[in-house]
This record gives sequence, structure tokens and C-alpha cells, in this order.
Amino acid sequence: MPSETSVTVVVPVFNEEPNLPPLLDEITRALGGGPRQWDVLFVNDCSTDGSLAVIKALAAQNPRVRYLSFRFNQGQSAAFAAGFANASGDVVVTIDADLQNDPADIPALLDTMDREGVDMVIGWRRRRQDTWVKRISSRLANRLRDWWTRETVRDTGCSLKAMRTPVARRLHVFRNMHRYLPTLVKMQGGTVAEVPVNHRPRVHGVSKYGTWDRARAGVYDLIGVRWLQDRAIRYEIDDRN
Repeated sequence: MPSETSVTVVVPVFNEEPNLPPLLDEITRALGGGPRQWDVLFVNDCSTDGSLAVIKALAAQNPRVRYLSFRFNQGQSAAFAAGFANASGDVVVTIDADLQNDPADIPALLDTMDREGVDMVIGWRRRRQDTWVKRISSRLANRLRDWWTRETVRDTGCSLKAMRTPVARRLHVFRNMHRYLPTLVKMQGGTVAEVPVNHRPRVHGVSKYGTWDRARAGVYDLIGVRWLQDRAIRYEIDDRN
């Protein structure tokens, strides 16, 4: 993949008003000096604060900024799916709006994709800046998820990822799919690489996820993803008329 490949950064947003201007500034610093064409697609998930007004102001000031806004709150997976469907770049990069992911790591993901020729590159957070309860619960969830889905991914919960856009658009779409993106890519026969990334403490706003609600949904999702894995269809055309 040439370094001139264009990139769309997809940012799901739910009540992240104060984080959006500094996030755009950091994305601009990370990508602005490179050879790639890029844009940012904010997906507003029916925020109840001033997030949408801030996004509209950013879009009015910066031609690289686009946005979608849901009529009803649909969740992070729906925001990602809408972002993938409306991305203009050859590659989509996903990142949280809470500033815990570091946009300065985006070039490393893209360079790894260039160098290794893989379909997806995911970040793994070396030193997580979360509460000890969240760190432990996430570690346990990752181990259970890897065991059940026969995976070896270190940190599938990290939102900082890069995917080739055609691959992203072929993914099975369902609620909470964002927790299984590497597995869904591999189900298509895609290839995945991992790179260490920075993780920062949240400064503004609050986490949108609780430990127990994630656990309840996770068990149901695990069963569904394993079912999809066992029944996935992949084929290659050898000849045609």
C-alpha cells in the first residue's frame, strides 16, 4: 500500500463537547505534515450536550472535517458502521473522542500497514490509564474473549485501529461489533497486526460504559461471534466466464 493512501479518521461522539477541538488539533498535528490525504468524520450519537454544535463549528472552519448525526442514540458500533459506510479514504482509522487514545500514534499504525501489507492494524495499550477495576475487568474480558473466539489479540478493546476501507465495509454489523473487529476481519480472510500505543487518563467527561452492563452484553455477544466464526463462508474464484 503506497504512503499516499488517503485516510478517513472516524470518531464516534457521545457527550464529548470539551474534547473535540483539542482532538482535532492533535489529529491535525499527527497527519498534517505527512504525504497522505486525510479527513475527519465525526459521528454524533445523539449527544445531549453541545457536541453537535461544536462539530458543526469545526466543520464550518475546516474543510477536512465532516460529520454525521444520528436521530436516536444507537451506540458505538452503529457509529463505526456509519463511519465506515461514509468514509472517503482508502483506509479508515477509528479513535475515541475522549482523548485517551493518542492521535500521535496514528502514523505508526499506517506505517505498519504500509510495511507489512496487512488489512488491519490495532493498537494495544501498554500502560492503561484507567481505574484498577476497569483494568482488571478488561483484562479478564480480553482473556475470555480470546479463549472463546480462539484469538490471540492483546487488546481488542483499544479503539485506535486502522483498516482498509473495503474490508471495513464488508464486516458483519451488529450491536457491540466494535469489541470483535479483529476477529471479524480475520473471518474474511484478512490479516491483522498489532502495535503498542499510548493511553492517557480522561480529563473531561465520564466513561460511557459500566463494568456489569458490559459483562452481561459480552456473554451474549461471545455466543453470537463464535456462531459466526463456525459458519463463515470464504471462497476464491479460480476461473470464470
